[in-house]
Amino acid sequence: MDLFQYMNEKNNKNESPLASRMRPTTLEEIVGQEHILGKGKMLTRAIEADQLGSVILYGPPGTGKTTLASVIAHTTKSAFHQINATAAGKKDMMEVVEKAKENVAMFGKKTILFIDEIHRFNKGQQDYLLPFVEEGTIVLIGATTENPFFEVNGALLSRSTIYELKPLTEEDVAKILKRAVTDPEKGLGAYHAQLTQEALDFLAEESNGDARAALNALELGVLTTKAVDGKILIDLDVAQECIQKKRVRYDRVGDNHYDTISAFIKSMRGSDPDAVSYYLAKMLYAGEDIKFIARRIMICASEDVSNADPMALVVATSAAQAVERLGMPEARIVLAQAALYVACAPKSNSSIMAIDRALDYVKTHPQSPVPPHLQDAHYGGSKKLGHGIGYQYAHDFPHHYVKQQYLPDDVTGETFFELSEEGYEKELGEHLKKIKGAEES
Repeated sequence: MDLFQYMNEKNNKNESPLASRMRPTTLEEIVGQEHILGKGKMLTRAIEADQLGSVILYGPPGTGKTTLASVIAHTTKSAFHQINATAAGKKDMMEVVEKAKENVAMFGKKTILFIDEIHRFNKGQQDYLLPFVEEGTIVLIGATTENPFFEVNGALLSRSTIYELKPLTEEDVAKILKRAVTDPEKGLGAYHAQLTQEALDFLAEESNGDARAALNALELGVLTTKAVDGKILIDLDVAQECIQKKRVRYDRVGDNHYDTISAFIKSMRGSDPDAVSYYLAKMLYAGEDIKFIARRIMICASEDVSNADPMALVVATSAAQAVERLGMPEARIVLAQAALYVACAPKSNSSIMAIDRALDYVKTHPQSPVPPHLQDAHYGGSKKLGHGIGYQYAHDFPHHYVKQQYLPDDVTGETFFELSEEGYEKELGEHLKKIKGAEES
């Protein structure tokens, strides 16, 4: 490398974004991902021993996939090549493969090929890698934000170990931001910026586990804020400007959390779709757990709609499953559909009233025996004890109904369930009246 190349690389490094400059080069510098990079974990041991096999790194943006590849590049004795599937093609892979063959033949040296966004390669491009991965000419590290089981060639997957990287916690992101603002070499330490606790918490929270987004916002704040008395202050106002989002007064573990979810549920129960939309939006904007919201919609669908519209629980349950598969931002649409369906559905609390009445009764009358004709008559000797004798099979009668005693003797006459006149429950009530009236006549 001549002087001009050296100066060019140095300048590029100095002028690169903060997120790139702060990228760890050792395992010790990596923050988060303890489930795969903790002490004694298989991936950690493989990297430290320089015995890494082909792997697929799967996770959301900013969770450290490229960072992990960078650490491997700095620790391995193997030749390391990096390409991005959005810009590279088969020709680029062919060049790496040829160099890899030379490394094996001449130096007995392995070659690691890191392909960022590997899901962007088509089937033919992925197929090209198969024989070279299988025979060990190259060790593949593929990084993808998409589910590899859908986007990566099955044959490649079978030859690789899949590691899922999780979104960083707020504590992880805060730790990275503190390091960046004080690091005098790779970070922003030379600016002597002060990051308030409020601003730190806000950036860590609003980055949604994406360290790159948090570092970009921090860098923008430091580079665009004028120094006062020689100091650059990054407070909440600056942080909100940098990430273009205002903090909503909402504490996910405090009163605002409980007050807002309470208002959301009461608005669904009260059939006010506009209020439901508002409180749902407030929770989503503040970063409330979408699975928590989905659970509350399911509860409301059963507690407050019940059988006045049985489809409410079906819609709410399907939404809860969809939310887990989709994540944000698409989950907002699913949650809105379910919440607004529940809000607009006819209401009844007949089911919860019935079970709570029955529970209260059972607490004070726990010993009422099952009538003999309803007892199980299938096991040996049960009929000799009188079990099942006199039971009438409902399907043998008109309308599949026959009047007989179902409650225990001392409970007969108690009423626990009362259908409302709302929605489908009105039809259910009319059906019961019809079959019971027909049987009595």
